[in-house]
Amino acid sequence: MNFPKTYAAMGLALATAGALAACASVERPEITPEAEARLDDFERTGEMRNCLSLTAIDRIEPLDERHFLVRVGLNDYYLNEIPGRCSGAGRFNNRIQYVTSLAQLCRNEIITIVDNATGFIAGSCGLGAFERLVEKPEDEETEDAAES
Repeated sequence: MNFPKTYAAMGLALATAGALAACASVERPEITPEAEARLDDFERTGEMRNCLSLTAIDRIEPLDERHFLVRVGLNDYYLNEIPGRCSGAGRFNNRIQYVTSLAQLCRNEIITIVDNATGFIAGSCGLGAFERLVEKPEDEETEDAAES
């Protein structure tokens, strides 16, 4: 019996099984109540984009460590759901920093969260796809509030 080959085959089988299990459990990132409350003003469209023009991005607002509200122009909004966690993104005194060689901010780009007071890096993460949001009409928002 050749032990090294047996162990290598066993390791490959375990790695493959683990990868398949990870792929089978793809879920939307959990959302905090605060982020959910902020998103109540919007309706998800399901329209996804991989990139947004840097010159069009007006603001990136971290809602929590997994969700970012991106304002493009005056009234266009996108939700970016981070596949993992972006440590420190939801803290008040932190800023988002990124470097890109393109004129766009794209899915899988790495963003860094920096503490404004110390300049230390609090965390970093890769962006997800950008989902277009539309603002709910004023009357629909008040109806939702009345039902609660």
